[in-house]
Amino acid sequence: MKKMIYSTFAFMMLALALTACSEDEFGPDAPKDWEGTTAFFDSNDEAGFQTFYKPAVGRCGDPMPFYDQKEGNFKVLYLQEYDNNGACYHPFWGVTTQDGANYQSMGEVLPTGTSTQEADASLGTGCAYYNEKDGLYYIYYTGHNVLLKNVEVVMRATSPDFKTWTKDNTWMLKGADYGYSTVDFRDPQIFVAEDGLYHMVIASNLKFAEFKSADMKNWEHVGQFSMIWDRMCECPDIFKMGDYWYFVYSEGYRASWSRKVKYMMATSWEGLKACFSNPGANWPKDGKEGVLDSRAFYAGKTASNGTDRYIWGWCPYRTGTTYHDKNINVGAESEPNWSGALVCHKIIQHADGTLTLGEVPAMADKYYQEQSLSIMASNGYNDGALSGDDAYVLFNRLGHHNHISFTVKTSNNWDKFGISLTRSTDIDYYYTMVVNPEDENHRKVNFEQEGYRIVREFDEHGKEVEKKVYGIGFIAGIDGYKFQRPDDNVYKIDIYTDNSVMVMYINDVCCYTQRIYGIQKNCWSINNYGGNIAVSDVKVSQY
Repeated sequence: MKKMIYSTFAFMMLALALTACSEDEFGPDAPKDWEGTTAFFDSNDEAGFQTFYKPAVGRCGDPMPFYDQKEGNFKVLYLQEYDNNGACYHPFWGVTTQDGANYQSMGEVLPTGTSTQEADASLGTGCAYYNEKDGLYYIYYTGHNVLLKNVEVVMRATSPDFKTWTKDNTWMLKGADYGYSTVDFRDPQIFVAEDGLYHMVIASNLKFAEFKSADMKNWEHVGQFSMIWDRMCECPDIFKMGDYWYFVYSEGYRASWSRKVKYMMATSWEGLKACFSNPGANWPKDGKEGVLDSRAFYAGKTASNGTDRYIWGWCPYRTGTTYHDKNINVGAESEPNWSGALVCHKIIQHADGTLTLGEVPAMADKYYQEQSLSIMASNGYNDGALSGDDAYVLFNRLGHHNHISFTVKTSNNWDKFGISLTRSTDIDYYYTMVVNPEDENHRKVNFEQEGYRIVREFDEHGKEVEKKVYGIGFIAGIDGYKFQRPDDNVYKIDIYTDNSVMVMYINDVCCYTQRIYGIQKNCWSINNYGGNIAVSDVKVSQY
């Protein structure tokens, strides 16, 4: 059977001469009332992101944050990724920030080796540390070279000023020397344990290797402890906060169905290591195995200025020919692409020691320009109340950088609501974070493609017919984030966007990072699905 499939936009051009907005319609000669329109606008990301940092060329890989007490700022190193890496790739580049919301580029900090025969022909994740005893900055990093017998080794470099670095070519840790893998031996992380010594944890083949040192130069092998069952865990980060020790890790390699940043907690370093011997019995008592964010936040590592502790990870980019392709192109179990934009959250420690991620305080100050808010379309909406099936209220267009805030109160423990981006009054797909009742006491943020498109085809009699093709709904590869339902059924929601990257925070108990192409310059909505919700204090601010 021969089929002809038209996009909504092309069909409307032919039939009604009404199209989605184009770039020209927003240029110098744009109609003065474009803010009053609701057609979909095919927007593009800016070259560089300034809140969820991405360089103008290339992308950010695994972040390595470090608080520099000498200069009083955070330095966030990352693996610089290009579309076409050379034979030697992933040098350390870096940014500085005071607050996790505004960044200044440092450019290249630590180069790769100059030859494909060197152990650090490519660089892998590591950490930075300042040694007060000798006044030197240290970077411990992964040297990666598939042409050598020891594919991954741990190496180091030193600097008196964090600008000029000297690689120590006389020193190297090889996993094989201690009974570990020659292929997986990476991501060294340094911290000071209860014994006052420096300790280094390295990720290897389903094990963590531990070393210790009194001077950060000479390292003694302490032993090993297991990872999470059969899952390779990357990017370890260990710190003490209040009365508890925490071990943050990224559960992804060889466990693509999970691929999330998680944590363990205990009251001592030895107790923290012991958690991994029986993870099923030792998950944090948070009901979600220590998961900190969605699958669109990866390789998270932390740093503290002594007052607040922040975590940086990267939000992956996606590929496709249209924004629809990119928004659902996540594979069956995991995000398909490596690297993206830096995302920073504040770590929130609750009374029982469990952790969640929240808004970086400087974000609200950065998005300070309050915008006018207009209701463009609605269904089942009456003065803040949304009732019935398919009820929604559609608001006017967003910019490239937005802070959306509002409060939702549900009428009972089961009401379901959502927030849609890239929505229009065109017949087309849009993308929704659905706050779904998993059971009476738990909610989960699900990412869904909603709406429909018109498909025109010929039936068996050769007659041209139209039918609706609905969005695919829940996108399993993206997964979601589970959290405890608030006792009073009040949800305080803050959403921050920077081009196609967005984060959503709910009540300091839910953090949800996502990549949604087409946010900027399009309308957005708050939706209700069958019950009754009250919406209040809706605001949009930009910078």
